[in-house]
Amino acid sequence: MSVQYPPQHSVLLVSSGYDHTIRFWEALSGICSRTIQHADTQVNRLCISPNKRFLAAAGNPHVRLYDINSNSQLPLMTFEGHTNNVTAVAFHCDGKWLATSSEDGTVKVWDMRAPSVQRNYDHKSPVNDLFIHPNQGELISCDQSGRVSAWDLGEDSCTHELIPEEDVPMSSVTVASDGSMLIAGNNKGNCYVWRMLNHQGASLLQPVVKFQAHPRYITRCVLSPDVKHLATCSADATVNIWSTDDMSFMLERRLQGHQRWVWDCAFSADSTYLVSASSDHVARLWELSSGETIRQYSGHHKAAVCVALNDYQI
Repeated sequence: MSVQYPPQHSVLLVSSGYDHTIRFWEALSGICSRTIQHADTQVNRLCISPNKRFLAAAGNPHVRLYDINSNSQLPLMTFEGHTNNVTAVAFHCDGKWLATSSEDGTVKVWDMRAPSVQRNYDHKSPVNDLFIHPNQGELISCDQSGRVSAWDLGEDSCTHELIPEEDVPMSSVTVASDGSMLIAGNNKGNCYVWRMLNHQGASLLQPVVKFQAHPRYITRCVLSPDVKHLATCSADATVNIWSTDDMSFMLERRLQGHQRWVWDCAFSADSTYLVSASSDHVARLWELSSGETIRQYSGHHKAAVCVALNDYQI
């Protein structure tokens, strides 16, 4: 029986993890519409291209690019050059290039027209996360030694190196969609916030606040598209939602329901819903106004560690 692929305008959720499968879900019905076997490695991160056509899956040690509007098991392209787990993947806004980070200690920028490395930056420590600044000219990354680095692609150099807590691994970074702030979370459950100021086309970073978001490891921090909320995922099995109003970071919601570590999350385009992935094998869709789970996606038989949302604002 052929799989009926959901129409392009439907909201699509993609999840993956340690069971070597990538699962596509019709977000509202909870129906799994497609499964890709990713046999040779677990998947660490997922990212959907801005034009909603491609899915990048970061594994060990490569990144594979899949056609979202196809039922093929085969990738369109493979990016090879890392030598360890790829921990993050992000697309340029026009899809011209792809940025990745890895436990091999490097950040790489790849040409999408042919999978070749255009930039290669050495962290000298395993890199845990990466974010493309909305100006598309800077990358922000963080590593196991506790460092947050900013890379200027035009100058081809590191412009900032911040170490908020020496030897406390920095696990996640996120930048506001309007370029106004940078937030990083670490393995002690602390979040650090910097105001980002534009100076002659480059960012100046001004420390604002540090706050404890969780009692255990932060695995992911994500700012909402409208920049009104921060979501933090943790080893404590919760997702916390914080208000960014006046950079006060007051706790708005604690999303409880997962049974084990929560590894990843993604906001809907209108910032009113959140999806999450957990070691309990389940992905969840949360309504943020109520804090309730409105859909569970059960099908993985090992930890689900990454999610991506193909979310059209209709």
